Amino acid sequence: MKIVTWNINGIKARIGNLMVWLKDSQPDIVCLQEIKSVDDQFPRAEIEALGYNVETHGQKGFNGVAILSKYPFDEVNRGLPGENGDEQARFIEGVFSTEKGVLRVVSLYLPNGNPIGTEKFSYKLAWMARLEQWAVERLKLEEPLILAGDYNVIPEPIDAKNPAAWVNDALFQPESRQAFRRLCNLGFAEAVRAVTDAPDTYTFWDYQAGAWQKNNGIRIDFLLLSPEAANRFSSAAIEKHVRAWEKPSDHVPVAIDLALETA
Repeated sequence: MKIVTWNINGIKARIGNLMVWLKDSQPDIVCLQEIKSVDDQFPRAEIEALGYNVETHGQKGFNGVAILSKYPFDEVNRGLPGENGDEQARFIEGVFSTEKGVLRVVSLYLPNGNPIGTEKFSYKLAWMARLEQWAVERLKLEEPLILAGDYNVIPEPIDAKNPAAWVNDALFQPESRQAFRRLCNLGFAEAVRAVTDAPDTYTFWDYQAGAWQKNNGIRIDFLLLSPEAANRFSSAAIEKHVRAWEKPSDHVPVAIDLALETA
């Protein structure tokens, strides 16, 4: 089973690229972030025509997450618990049946948090704390669980071409990095680093200053695997060629393969 995360940076602007990529890459489950679309305006018909089931948690002009799946959803949960007043669309969980039992997949889009020293950074850290608490409870189920998305965190200096350029950015603050480590230390395996410790391994290149051409990137898109999912993990890949397409997202798809057949 191929499961992919991709910050699409606007589904309407990128629907052509998405359709080409879906046909080429043939993922089974896709977690999209920053769809920037309300639910009833998401272009589901085109995607469903390729055989995908579509569930979204949208928001006009900002944020928004979705899961596309070749397999039917048994359950869908929208919104990260813990703060009833939080209206930002950043979290959707899909539950699927497999021959090995339940599979849970989350598409999440963590807050950027900039500028630091403002309520935006406080919101980022509070959101990450809520995610950690949610994950503690889900891990008690002892089921394959994948937390896939744009985490807006640069975990280590190796995850940036130029770490010094990010020292005043919310993505590279000690508090952000510590929150990410706390999440991982609950027992999650981070898929890409499970297969490579190579430098110059990135998932995001800014549109400005020739960042893509210079490979001046950062790695902020991750798939975290619960122990039960990690036991069936076989490979991970960053499909960076998509960044060279016309009108690309500034992020690229990150894919994993699991030995987990669906029912």
